Amino acid sequence: MTDAPTTLSENDIEQAELADWRILFTALHARFRTEDFATALKLVDKIGKAAEKADHHPEVDLSYGRVDVRLSSHDAGGVTDRDVDLARQISGFAEDVGADPAPAELSVVEVALDTPTYDDVKPFWAAVLGYETSKAHAEELNDPHGTRPTLWFQKAGEATGEVQQRFHLDVRVPPEVAEGRVRAALEAGGTLVSDTRAPTVWVLADAHGNKACITTWLGRDPNHSSEEGDAAGRIRADDGGGEREGKADQDTVGGE
Repeated sequence: MTDAPTTLSENDIEQAELADWRILFTALHARFRTEDFATALKLVDKIGKAAEKADHHPEVDLSYGRVDVRLSSHDAGGVTDRDVDLARQISGFAEDVGADPAPAELSVVEVALDTPTYDDVKPFWAAVLGYETSKAHAEELNDPHGTRPTLWFQKAGEATGEVQQRFHLDVRVPPEVAEGRVRAALEAGGTLVSDTRAPTVWVLADAHGNKACITTWLGRDPNHSSEEGDAAGRIRADDGGGEREGKADQDTVGGE
């Protein structure tokens, strides 16, 4: 069994002088602008062939006129020399096809929740979002597919009791998985605040009262009727997973 490669510090990466790339948290990020979709696709094809040859695969997002690339070594939990090597190759490919680097456009958004302890709310948020615990940081939850923001729990002893929540998370899911996601959240210690607008919106809360909404497109189109779940799209108490109803008229947060 081979040892995991050594991760590089931010200073190490800066000294590598990767002009097109920026280190954001534990990955190298780059954005390349192109004049058309065909050029962007050509760049992605070159990246794919190099990644296969190196047996080291970046995360690549392709859009019209834009290619975003993220590089990290998952077995090491950060950026390693092989990421730097592949980054240099990708910059060369971008120059070859006439793609322009746009490092000033790069950013990563994380969501932080103030809480006195994360032990009793983290399972709820993992269930609501479909996330998993970070391998490197127990106070973080990560999207296993790497496309959505990290949620981390910031210790704040005073963050208890009833508070006026100024924003909340709306989690849009396909209709066929919505009720399963709601049940998982309830089984993970959450409560049902309201399902009066289900299957369009279910309002949930974690053990500290922080609210989130599971939402679908159903019910937004007046010309479409749904047979998802029961007639009202509600989670019934006899479906398993504990109490489901009883707070429908209290402190409703309207998800969209």
